[in-house]
Amino acid sequence: MPFFHRRPPFALMVINGALCTIAILVFARLSYGLVLPAMRDGLGLSNAQAANLSTVNALGYLLLVMVAGVFAARFGGKTSVVLGLMLVTGGFFGLAHASDFVPILLLMLVLGMGTAFGYTPLISLLANTFPHRRGAVIGFANSGVGLGMLLVGLIVPAMTERSADQGWRDVWLLFAAGGLAVLVMSMLILRNPLDRSATASPKVRAKDLPVFRNPHVITVGLVYGVQGLTYIVQTTFMYSYALESGVPALTTGHLVSMMGIMSVFTGPLWGGLADRLGYSNSLVLAMTLSLVGTALPVLWPVQPMFVAHFLILGLCISGLFTSILAASTETVAPHQAAVAVSFVTLFYAVGQLIGPAAASLIIEWSGGFRATFAATSVVLALGVYLGHRSRRYQRMPPQTCAGLAD
Repeated sequence: MPFFHRRPPFALMVINGALCTIAILVFARLSYGLVLPAMRDGLGLSNAQAANLSTVNALGYLLLVMVAGVFAARFGGKTSVVLGLMLVTGGFFGLAHASDFVPILLLMLVLGMGTAFGYTPLISLLANTFPHRRGAVIGFANSGVGLGMLLVGLIVPAMTERSADQGWRDVWLLFAAGGLAVLVMSMLILRNPLDRSATASPKVRAKDLPVFRNPHVITVGLVYGVQGLTYIVQTTFMYSYALESGVPALTTGHLVSMMGIMSVFTGPLWGGLADRLGYSNSLVLAMTLSLVGTALPVLWPVQPMFVAHFLILGLCISGLFTSILAASTETVAPHQAAVAVSFVTLFYAVGQLIGPAAASLIIEWSGGFRATFAATSVVLALGVYLGHRSRRYQRMPPQTCAGLAD
């Protein structure tokens, strides 16, 4: 069979997937906070303008994530991922040369659009290519987040400190070069599944429910919403809570770094575990661990409990993302996978919008962070319940699911 018609080896696909995640998600969204200080100073932006750039980036992602899923379902996941890589690479190159706020605002919107067209179709493509190892392949792909953040944490500060005026532009140029390399690699390696119906289980082939009426997908989406809300609160305020509780800043910083490094290795491990336990089972396990890790510093706000928090979150956070994304595609036909992943991601995005605002209100009301994380623990307990409920839908035949959906 010709090279471009064969399914590439598992190792090559997961390496490509991890590199795509670095370019599409880390470079285009998660690294902005590190580039921001030098970029803001170099362009003379106000704090409000800098915040608007981040908001527009997130908005571009939120508005097009469902469009990207439908696009991938119609034209193929590879086409969508390639388009996403083209958008982010062009955005990086434009940011390296732009000097006015309005063009930069538009380019940040392009980056968000590129992430939408690239990330969720990538996840569904990988899951369909290796349906019996979808947990492992998604886990390896998501390990690119931890690896990418480790790389940008080492590279970006060094480049921006070396040259205050030009350093941040060099960062965007470096990202553009990386995006171009991943784009070429993806065009050569990525494949759409040759027979999209061949990998569907009999219970899925018996009757294809619309994704928006599939109770299992909806329940997984609600879990993802819980994850989005609680994770953004954890990343935004747990550092401050630890400092308020008397944990030294240097120690807390090391704990945050430890959590990130652990996620690089735990993603693939959780993926393999999820393939064996079942995706809803691993989801319940990971969500329960997240609940325990979050509740410990609420019950006992002392340094050992914060150490336990970051250790447990480092162990389970990749498991949550991997299990949710794998579970979202498990009870849909392969051609619906991209739409399912995009659909549940909407819940995640809404949770991330709600989380910081709700947490800020609780902090102002209570005068501290303890009540915020007590509320977060309650939300996580709801996530554990929803995870258990997803197992019930997972075991039902499609006809029963259809009846519940009606």
